[in-house]
Order: sequence, then C-alpha cells, then structure tokens
Amino acid sequence: MSLEVARSLDYTPEVALLTAPIRDRVRSVIPEVEWAVHAPYVAAIQELKRRRNAVVLAHNYQTPEIFHGVADFTGDSLALAQQGARVEADVIVLAGVHFMAETAKILSPEKTVLIPDLRAGCSLAASITAADIRLLRERYPGVPVVTYVNTSAEVKAESDICCTSANAVAVVESLGVDRVIFLPDEYLGQYVASQTKVEVILWKGHCEVHERFTGQELRAYRAGQPDLLILAHPECPQDVLAEADFVGSTAAMIRRVGETRPRRVVMVTECSMSDNVAVEFPDVEFVRPCNLCPHMKQITLPRILHALETMQHEVVVDPAVALRARGAVERMLAVGRREGK
Repeated sequence: MSLEVARSLDYTPEVALLTAPIRDRVRSVIPEVEWAVHAPYVAAIQELKRRRNAVVLAHNYQTPEIFHGVADFTGDSLALAQQGARVEADVIVLAGVHFMAETAKILSPEKTVLIPDLRAGCSLAASITAADIRLLRERYPGVPVVTYVNTSAEVKAESDICCTSANAVAVVESLGVDRVIFLPDEYLGQYVASQTKVEVILWKGHCEVHERFTGQELRAYRAGQPDLLILAHPECPQDVLAEADFVGSTAAMIRRVGETRPRRVVMVTECSMSDNVAVEFPDVEFVRPCNLCPHMKQITLPRILHALETMQHEVVVDPAVALRARGAVERMLAVGRREGK
C-alpha cells in the first residue's frame, strides 16, 4: 500500500463527513468505535471505484460495513452475477466466495472480475468435482443432473441445468422426468424431495454453516418466546426445517420479514445476514444464532481496497468451461421465464 493511501486511512473530519450518511444507516449494528476504523476504508474504496469504473457486489452474508458501506449491489449469489452482467462497469469486485466470482465471470466474460482473497472458498462447492458428476452419469445413465449454483464452474459445466434454493423444486419438475440427480447439497435435496413426487438422488455435500444448526437449538429459542418467528434456509438439516415457521432462500427470508413485520425473528442462516436485515427493519428484534462462515469472513474492507489498488485477484474461467456452465445457468433462467418469474 502506498504512503499516500496509508495517510488517507485516518479518521479525519473530511472522512467523517463523507461517510456520515452510511454511518447514520448502520448506527444500530456498528458501534461508533468500530466505525472510526471502517470509515477511512469506505471512503478510499468509494474513490477507487470511481477511478476504476468498478462496482462491488456483496453477498447477504458479508459484514455490515461491506454490505451497507461499499456495496453497489447486494443479494444472493445468482442475483449478484445477474446485476454484474447488467451494470456498465469495467471491473467487478465480488465480496463473497470464489464460486460466486466464477458465476459473475461466466455471465460477464468481458469484465474483469476480482476476488479480494483467494481463501474465500466454500465447503459445499468443495464437496463435489466435475469428475464426480461424470462417474454419477455412468452409474445413472440418462438421469438428468440438477446442480445448485453454489458450485464451481467446472461442476456447472458438467450439469444439465442449475438451480437456486428458491427455484430448485420448479427446476426439478420442469424436466418432466421421474428421477433426477440433485447436487451437491444433501439437505436442500431432501427438502426438494419432500416437495415433489420426482425421485431425487442425493449427494452428501453440506454447508458448514447451515449443517451446525439443530432442531433442539430452535426449540430452545422458542421456549418462553411464543411470538418468535423462525425462518430457516433449506440448506439446514431436516429437524431444523421441521421446527421452522418458514423455509426459503435468503431473498425469501428477507421478504417474509418485510411482509409480516414480526416482533421477534430468528433467521437460521449465516449470522451477518441478520445484522444486514436489521438495518432495514429497526422495529423488529432479531435473535441471532451466530454461526459465521469462515470463508465469507476472509473478505474485509482492507482486502477490497487492496484488490482495487492492485487489481488482484482476477478470476479467470476457461472459455470452453464457461460456455457449458452458462448453458446450464441459462436453462435454469428459462424455467423462471416460462413461469413468469
């Protein structure tokens, strides 16, 4: 980092003034003493974004100083990639994990896509390889492969169609077959199987955040709080989903809070999402079961700033792989268009 930039990372009155609107927005979730550390980075990143014609795409699981402080677009992994494809920018900084940056590159091949830290991986994406899918096709000839978007580009490229947690059931049923191979999340696959008559062949992949939740834990949260609304992500085990009042994707969970405005809510997913949503709904009390994703937390304001300064680390996807992976994603999006979504 240059001395010029280092000097700019003091919390000066000018920085305080520049970042005041953001500070007011996140006051309930970021203490003043922490904001004094974050604000100089926020100001420096905003300036570098303008110079680089760059945007920051931040996943729902990023910390509030990133999610509300420097992100141009926020959401789940597919929504971010789609926003990146639509926006007129030369550079995309993906504040998320590596497979998300790959998906952004697949949908925006002409843009430079950066991941601020190469250690931002994913236990679920790492649970399956392209070779695994080829072996599954040999074992189950003719059975279509439905693959969750939380996977590498190589895995998507070996798939017939992708899905999200929100549209997984619709995608499976759109194929018009009696049996599918569903990869790689076992718990999401079990949820899909419970919602359809299609036979679902599962893979034992798990998200290390969601698999740690238990039904017993949720029962303990509900004890003495009969008005508590429990929202769970379908990547959670079945006993967790059985205790939940609502099961849905991150976007669906956010919508549910906005529609119902519960007095108290627990979002059974990565911890930072509750902090980010709480900013939007100050009248709702968020009970926080704080399971953090160690991979998401590799992304920090200093690393985003460094990525923009050095243009590292660029994410590159082999064009042949990208073409096949994009086909699987586009077939999924066509299902949504047919259903008017």
